[in-house]
Amino acid sequence: MNLQQFRFVRETIRRNFNLTEAARALFTSQPGVSKAIIEFEDELGIKIFERHGKRIKGLTKPGQSVAQVIDRIMREVDNLKKVSDEFARRDEGGLVIACTHAQARYILPKVIPAFRKRFPKVRLSLAEGNPPHLARLVLHEHADVAIATETLAGTPGLAALPVYSWEHVVVVRPDHPLAELTSKQARSLSLEQLAEYAIVTYDHAFSGRRAIDERFAEHGITPDIVLEAIDADVIKTYVDVGLGIGIIAGMAFDPRRDKGLVGLPVGHLFGTHVTRVAVKSGVFLRDYVYVLLEMLAPELTREVVQEAIDATQQTGQQNALPEK
Repeated sequence: MNLQQFRFVRETIRRNFNLTEAARALFTSQPGVSKAIIEFEDELGIKIFERHGKRIKGLTKPGQSVAQVIDRIMREVDNLKKVSDEFARRDEGGLVIACTHAQARYILPKVIPAFRKRFPKVRLSLAEGNPPHLARLVLHEHADVAIATETLAGTPGLAALPVYSWEHVVVVRPDHPLAELTSKQARSLSLEQLAEYAIVTYDHAFSGRRAIDERFAEHGITPDIVLEAIDADVIKTYVDVGLGIGIIAGMAFDPRRDKGLVGLPVGHLFGTHVTRVAVKSGVFLRDYVYVLLEMLAPELTREVVQEAIDATQQTGQQNALPEK
């Protein structure tokens, strides 16, 4: 057996058992992948994959155990390369941050300039997407860290740590009736009052949308949601043109920047939410990754992060650190 066979098996699983896509990802031929897997199965004396004709349908029971071992082996091989890079090129390399648009637009600009100043030779990349996609990027080691509010804390294999907490804000035009409310009065707004207006808010996968839906449903109210979007900038644009009132994450509203809109705090209606940063358990982290995490939240020291990773490895579940 050899590392090439391990790579073929791992990539076949990652590509939902599609040998053509696995071969394309590995820059080789589909017959070559198929032959290598069959030879590996013959050497082990067990079938790793369930087949229907020539098509692979899934993992056999022993194949599930083999896949876990292969994943650990390949992770350690990758770790060896990272250890070598860490000591040979301590302040050089790449860093891929998987994040939602909200984090890329409103949070990371406060961190990345300082990070770049400290590590000018590190190549930074932002991979934007919805939270489930971000979790997969880190699990498959296509990204080093992920930052999002949803999904990360419930994904096995990820150590997710709290970065900051936030509440929703309703945004309206200055000529809207709700714009006359003071912040104190806004904190007494009811769901019934919001439901009197057309609403523009997030797509279901983003920024606490589930909490919005659940609260309306709990009160037997069906809001008139006329437009869904994946980022707050789009929501604010359509509020500005008069489509309706907007419900966005608090960090996406800045009175100095959004002078054409009025923001009303509604955390009492939709609760407090926690944005987290996640890394894959068992993966060696370069020094500059630890620095980035501490820049995101000062309490995320190397010791705290390592403790979370160790806890995830031991339990196979997410650590339960206190939320901010």
